[in-house]
Amino acid sequence: RNAIYMAALSASRHNPDLAHFAERLKKAGKPNKVVLVAVMRKLIVLANTLITKNRIWTPNPP
Repeated sequence: RNAIYMAALSASRHNPDLAHFAERLKKAGKPNKVVLVAVMRKLIVLANTLITKNRIWTPNPP
Protein backbone atom coordinates (compact mmCIF):
# COMPACT_ATOMS: atom_id res chain seq x y z
CA ARG A 1 0.00 0.00 0.00
CA ASN A 2 2.84 2.40 0.78
CA ALA A 3 4.47 1.86 -2.61
CA ILE A 4 1.29 2.49 -4.60
CA TYR A 5 0.51 5.52 -2.40
CA MET A 6 3.83 7.15 -3.25
CA ALA A 7 3.47 6.24 -6.93
CA ALA A 8 -0.01 7.78 -7.01
CA LEU A 9 1.18 10.91 -5.25
CA SER A 10 3.96 11.38 -7.78
CA ALA A 11 1.76 10.50 -10.76
CA SER A 12 -0.98 12.89 -9.72
CA ARG A 13 1.56 15.70 -9.82
CA HIS A 14 3.79 14.82 -12.78
CA ASN A 15 1.84 12.57 -15.18
CA PRO A 16 -0.26 14.90 -17.38
CA ASP A 17 -3.18 12.47 -17.80
CA LEU A 18 -3.42 11.52 -14.14
CA ALA A 19 -2.84 15.11 -13.03
CA HIS A 20 -5.79 16.21 -15.17
CA PHE A 21 -7.89 13.37 -13.73
CA ALA A 22 -6.95 14.36 -10.16
CA GLU A 23 -7.66 18.03 -10.82
CA ARG A 24 -11.08 17.19 -12.26
CA LEU A 25 -11.96 15.25 -9.11
CA LYS A 26 -10.73 18.08 -6.87
CA LYS A 27 -12.87 20.59 -8.79
CA ALA A 28 -15.84 18.28 -8.27
CA GLY A 29 -15.35 18.75 -4.52
CA LYS A 30 -13.80 15.41 -3.65
CA PRO A 31 -11.52 15.29 -0.59
CA ASN A 32 -7.79 14.91 -1.23
CA LYS A 33 -7.69 11.38 0.17
CA VAL A 34 -10.49 10.26 -2.16
CA VAL A 35 -8.69 11.78 -5.13
CA LEU A 36 -5.47 9.98 -4.24
CA VAL A 37 -7.24 6.64 -3.80
CA ALA A 38 -8.87 7.09 -7.22
CA VAL A 39 -5.45 7.71 -8.78
CA MET A 40 -4.11 4.64 -6.97
CA ARG A 41 -6.90 2.53 -8.41
CA LYS A 42 -6.30 3.91 -11.90
CA LEU A 43 -2.61 2.99 -11.63
CA ILE A 44 -3.44 -0.55 -10.53
CA VAL A 45 -5.92 -1.03 -13.38
CA LEU A 46 -3.37 0.33 -15.84
CA ALA A 47 -0.63 -1.99 -14.54
CA ASN A 48 -2.94 -5.02 -14.72
CA THR A 49 -3.94 -4.18 -18.28
CA LEU A 50 -0.35 -3.74 -19.41
CA ILE A 51 0.66 -7.05 -17.84
CA THR A 52 -2.22 -9.03 -19.33
CA LYS A 53 -1.67 -7.58 -22.81
CA ASN A 54 2.12 -7.96 -22.49
CA ARG A 55 2.76 -4.34 -23.50
CA ILE A 56 4.93 -1.52 -22.27
CA TRP A 57 3.44 1.81 -21.26
CA THR A 58 3.55 4.62 -23.79
CA PRO A 59 1.99 8.05 -23.29
CA ASN A 60 0.06 7.82 -26.57
CA PRO A 61 -1.07 4.25 -27.28
CA PRO A 62 -1.03 3.01 -30.88
